[in-house]
Amino acid sequence: MSGNGQSDAASSGLSVLLVDDNASIAESIALAVRLGGHRIDGATGPEEALSRMAAARYDVILLDMNYAPGRTDGAEGLALLARILTEEPGAAIVVITAHSGVRIAVEAMRAGARDFIMKPWRNADLLARIASAATPRALAAATPAPLEPARLLGDSAAIDRLRALLRRIGPTSAGVVVTGPAGSGRGLTAAALHAASAHAARPLPAIDLRDDMAWDAIDAHAPVLLLRHPDRLGDVAQARLLARLGPDTRCIAIADHAGAIAPALARRIATVEIAVPPLVARDGDALLLARHFARVAAARHGRPVPAFTAAAEVRILSGPWADEVRGLAAAVERAVLLGDGDTIDAALLAPASVAAVAEPAIRFDLEGNERAVIEAALREHHHNVSHAATALGLSRGALYRRMARHGL
Repeated sequence: MSGNGQSDAASSGLSVLLVDDNASIAESIALAVRLGGHRIDGATGPEEALSRMAAARYDVILLDMNYAPGRTDGAEGLALLARILTEEPGAAIVVITAHSGVRIAVEAMRAGARDFIMKPWRNADLLARIASAATPRALAAATPAPLEPARLLGDSAAIDRLRALLRRIGPTSAGVVVTGPAGSGRGLTAAALHAASAHAARPLPAIDLRDDMAWDAIDAHAPVLLLRHPDRLGDVAQARLLARLGPDTRCIAIADHAGAIAPALARRIATVEIAVPPLVARDGDALLLARHFARVAAARHGRPVPAFTAAAEVRILSGPWADEVRGLAAAVERAVLLGDGDTIDAALLAPASVAAVAEPAIRFDLEGNERAVIEAALREHHHNVSHAATALGLSRGALYRRMARHGL
């Protein structure tokens, strides 16, 4: 121990994420971690945890194994553990469990957790396990961590398929062209592809091929290049690009139309096409993304993190959003800035956020809106029907009848 009572191992000032829904336990752990010289952020469940990991990198993740009231089987924590390690195999995760949860801790260790600690814990033991879990990451030069987080948030089948494709193609040297609507996350998808590669720890130089001055960066022969808009080049310019690319340089391209890339160039930079799904095809992801954008905007502007009213959730889920995910992010940030309370209503999301489409399907589809509100309430309360019914002002039986009517 050092003279001020802090662990010498803690002097590195690690960045820690704590995922625990118990406020008193979270407060106690956070105090111990801060006294140990580390920085710590908190999340109450999987959605917030993944949101925070999309905005910042953490050296160690302290992971409780149950979040919904009454759950003790550890299934939620194990699912989150698997999700984190799938996207970041080198993540340093320390599982937190009760003495009765030894089986869960063992299962978590087999699944890839670095360590576990039992409740109640000793602070010195907690700090030692944090420092020990972080050490392999610092020493593992063979599998360096990406420079920046590149996480694709969402639970829809469409985004799951996209993540699976990135895991499959990322570690290869194949040229990839990323397509999809502007604002849907093509740049983030390219970054996630790079993060899954052997060059993840190196920068990903981006070249806008519409800018003649930017072409000089091609001659640097970086191991990987991000080429924007090759489909907007003429035949001569595409041939010139092909001639200038180094033989060992992996190319990740972003394009509106893969078919506009000449066959010779496509063989070099577009062996595989990865299409980013539009937000309308990502069932339910819009609300999850909106909550993430609200957290990010609140942190950026020093505001409390707001909640969305039921009407705002319906508006978010109903869409459409001009400029896709990027437009939703802009609308949420504007709402955080303009709001003067702890909630965001639908009216705050309206300015400059709606594409020019027929409005009756958005405003007057009562059946669709009721289903969206019920789904949002169930997600918010971890599918606890009693809690969701209370939030909606319904009896438990009434909510069950409406769920049956909507096939939920």
